[in-house]
Amino acid sequence: MALAGLAVAVLATASTGAVSAADCGSTAVAGIDWGGCTKKNLMLQGGDFQKGNLADADFTLTNLSHANLASANLEKATLVRAWFTGSDLTKANFSKVEAYRSGFEGVNAEGATFAGAELQRANFNSAVLKGANFEKAELGRVTFNKADLTGANFSLTNLSRADLSGAKFTGPISFDRAFMFLTRISGLDLSQATGLDEAQVSLACGDSNTKLPAGMATPTSWPCDAD
Repeated sequence: MALAGLAVAVLATASTGAVSAADCGSTAVAGIDWGGCTKKNLMLQGGDFQKGNLADADFTLTNLSHANLASANLEKATLVRAWFTGSDLTKANFSKVEAYRSGFEGVNAEGATFAGAELQRANFNSAVLKGANFEKAELGRVTFNKADLTGANFSLTNLSRADLSGAKFTGPISFDRAFMFLTRISGLDLSQATGLDEAQVSLACGDSNTKLPAGMATPTSWPCDAD
């Protein structure tokens, strides 16, 4: 009787299509748990990972383009040289990820968090980053050409040599205590930016078309030499 009951329970679980916790061999499906799994060098474009648990997983060199990662948890995941081109990252959690040289071109990451993330040389060109949180992130040499940064938070962020010059945004954007060594801000309207001070601006690279908050003078070091 006990064995029969166990068999019925197993069949019932299978019939529901439920994904086992941390089932690294399972196919991508909404709500999947790949926490801590190794998924390197794979072609996973177009996959459905919505609301999935991908924390601590290793996606090095994996293609996640045009995937659905809305509200997914990727905290502390390894995403080195991975790419997410055109993916839905709405409200996804990328806190403390390692994502050096990764591609986020054209993603929709509205409301996503990249707090404490290692994103050096990542590409966010044409990305929608409205309300995205980059607090304490490492963004050295990251590019944001044509990205929508409306309401983004760069507090305590390392923006050394990052290129914001082609970005767009309306309203406030926070740079509170951000490190902006040679950060490209040419042509930007920063008149409503919060947290900016003269020391940050003097380290950055703007031009005559850069608009600063009221009362802040244009540094004599502008424009910077080509890097």
